[in-house]
Amino acid sequence: MKYFKKLESERLYLSPMNIEDAETYCKWLNDFAVTDGLGGSSTVLTIPAEKSYIENVLEKGKYQFAIVRKEDNTLIGNCGFDKINHLHQTGEVGIFIGEAEDRNKRYGTEALKLLLDYGFNYLNLNNIMLRVYSFNEGAINCYKKIGFKEFGRRHNSYYLNGTWYDDVHMEILKKDYIK
Repeated sequence: MKYFKKLESERLYLSPMNIEDAETYCKWLNDFAVTDGLGGSSTVLTIPAEKSYIENVLEKGKYQFAIVRKEDNTLIGNCGFDKINHLHQTGEVGIFIGEAEDRNKRYGTEALKLLLDYGFNYLNLNNIMLRVYSFNEGAINCYKKIGFKEFGRRHNSYYLNGTWYDDVHMEILKKDYIK
């Protein structure tokens, strides 16, 4: 696959998405270990649907990035902005690491920091939020270490495998991130 270093850190870089990765994304987005945390486990994703999504992202210049490990130029996940409002300088981020062996290695933290730098310094955002489900304590702790603060919850709003979970809303302000 061919990637371009748009945003770069010590161990990885963020690249525009590549249409050739549709099959890899389709594999990940049909894996309950990934989709339970994204809220999309009831969806069955096909390669044509994922190709269409990537084409739409590329055509419309949306801020979605492939997370690529530098040492071997391997795609390991995806992250990006959704619901950007330039007038109010707000945006929402999302992220996932696809393969189990790449999780819990701080790649998500590293990618999210790149995304925040981009959002605050290039997209001129002032408030960036994310949503995470209450069972995902590892992600919540990661977000808190970066500087996100919980500002609300939608209680018992996510039903998964017979259990209700909260939808946790977290945000970070530019002035707090830059400190």
